[in-house]
Formats: sequence, structure tokens, C-alpha cells
Amino acid sequence: MQRRDFLVALAGLGAFGLDAAAAVEFAPVLPGYRLAFPADHGAHPDFRTEWWYATGWLNLPEGSPLGFQITFFRVRTGIGEENASAFAPRQLILAHAALADPALGHLRHDERSARLGFGRAGFATDQTKVWVNDWRFEQQGDNYRAEVRSAEFAYALDLVTSGPPMLNGRAGFSTKAADLRHTSYYYSRPQLKVDGMVMLAGKTRPVSGQAWLDHEWSSEALAPGAQGWDWIGINLADGSALMAFRLRGAADTALWSAATFRQADGSTRSFPPEAVAFEALRQWRSPRTGIAYPVEWRVRLEQRLFRLQVLMDDQELDSRRSTGAIYWEGAVRLLEDDREVGRGYLEMTGYGEKMRLG
Repeated sequence: MQRRDFLVALAGLGAFGLDAAAAVEFAPVLPGYRLAFPADHGAHPDFRTEWWYATGWLNLPEGSPLGFQITFFRVRTGIGEENASAFAPRQLILAHAALADPALGHLRHDERSARLGFGRAGFATDQTKVWVNDWRFEQQGDNYRAEVRSAEFAYALDLVTSGPPMLNGRAGFSTKAADLRHTSYYYSRPQLKVDGMVMLAGKTRPVSGQAWLDHEWSSEALAPGAQGWDWIGINLADGSALMAFRLRGAADTALWSAATFRQADGSTRSFPPEAVAFEALRQWRSPRTGIAYPVEWRVRLEQRLFRLQVLMDDQELDSRRSTGAIYWEGAVRLLEDDREVGRGYLEMTGYGEKMRLG
């Protein structure tokens, strides 16, 4: 959800020397709209920002774990919309990709960005299909294909769905504050089976594992006073799934929280702010940026208590060349009663500078 939120994506406008045009009327997020599939798998270019965000755990043939993520952002800039030139930056596509390898000890990551047009970047509106140059994320039937090529790493992964989308909030209407202007349309696809190939140090290896996909779009920034957010998407071993987040103000104050839990039988329940709590237990300080991030957490979901244990401490991602943000995003284990019950991803933003618009 919030993770890349409009804030991170819009910060990317700074990389292009742009400011969103205040006069443009972006499409609003309205209560009562019912997400419809397959149409809502595609892009929604009338809205200000949108992203497709896939994360997961992979296993190398000898059993060693890797974490992976790929995110594509679509940003309607509000600039040049009356200009017929293909050079007008009406829509931007930005992408991040990373691999977390405990044998290396820090992330391998890269980023891409381009304006729409000239075949360099684009998206489809009738299905998930978004690309920047040779990076792409697209649907094949009801499944997905992710392809990334970088100087340090590459991967080609097939993500197979296990059921219908999980609608977050009220049937996909996800609130981020008491003021209902601060909302998004948001769904997840947990429990994705993954198979494919990963290239590390010039060597291609087969991998398999599990993944999680988020798709979210909106036109509003976060509520005033929001410093950043903490978010998790977890595939539990029993087939259930948990998404939870909190928005933070200054001095680690919780401004808003929410969660969605899907049982293995497909039944889904959304939780209000008072039922969700994040408590930081341990910090790690980046040797590159000096930013301190909580890397062990206690998460409460009503009466259930979970603990998050990271795959490795250093999963900081520096995306200043595209979205302008530095944040922590990495693979975690979910423990309950000191027993591992699931695996997924944690994202934390706003621990250095406050997240800002472009």
C-alpha cells in the first residue's frame, strides 16, 4: 500500500526536473466503487500515481534463500497534457528491482525511468503490462511474468496465482487517514508460486519460491504530518495471508494503521486502526547513509502477537536516481510463539528525511 505510495512515486518527478501541475484534475478515489477484474489489473492513467509491486522469497538449488522485489510506478505528471508532442512528459514509468542475498550481505539493486513514448516505456489498460526498456512485468492469462536485466544481476520469474485478488480496506477502498480524501484503490495477490531463473556473478541458476503482488492507485498524497510508513505483506505457511501497515508521524507516533487477513479458505477480514500495532524491538544503522531502521518488530493483530525477523539487516535501497527516496525494503520471517509461521516482505520509509512530493 502506502509503501511506495504516491509520495515515493511523485518524488520521482524531481529526477526529471518537474512539478505536478496543480491545475490538472486527477481522477478521485470514491467510496462505493467496486473493483472489477480483469479490467482493474490494468493501468488507470487518469489517476495521479499507480504501482505494481511484487516481492518474495526464492530458493537456490542448494536451498540458500534470496529475497526479490520488482516495482513499476506509473505517474501522471499533469504536464504537457495539451501538447501533442511525444516528448511531452505526460506519463512517467519508473521501476526498481532488487535481490537480497545473505551471502553478499547487502542488496543488489538497480532502477529505470522513462517518459511514455518512443517505445521506451509503456503500460496496458486492459491487463497488467508495464515496461521500461527491457524491464517488464506483465500478465500471461491470470499469471505474471517479471523480467529484469542489470549489470549486477538479472532474473526472469513466472508468478502463478492461487486464487482471486485480496481486496484491502473496504472492498478495495483503502483509507490512510480519518479524512477520506486520503485513500487509494488497493488489492493484493498473495501466495503466488514462483519459478524461474536468476543470474548472479555471471552465472544463471534456477530458483523457486513464493511471492506477493500489490497493485494500488490514487490521486492524493498522504495526510499532513505523515513522516513515513511501515508495511508488511506475509504469506503464511498454512495458506493464509497478512497485509498490515501503519503511517508514522514525528517521534514515531502512529497516525493510522490497518490490516487485511485472508484465511486459507479464502475468507477475508479487514482490521481497523485500533486492532493493529507495530512495536520496534531492534535497530540497525546504515554504514552508507547513517539512517537507523528498526529491523526487528512486534506486530499485534487484535490478540495475536507476531514477531518479524529479517533475512539480513542491510536491505537498504537507495533510489535517488529515480524516485529520490532512500528506504529499507527486505525479506522477513514472521514468528508466532517463537515459531516461524510465514515469510514475506517489510518496507519502511521516512526514517531519514520525511517523504515529500516532487
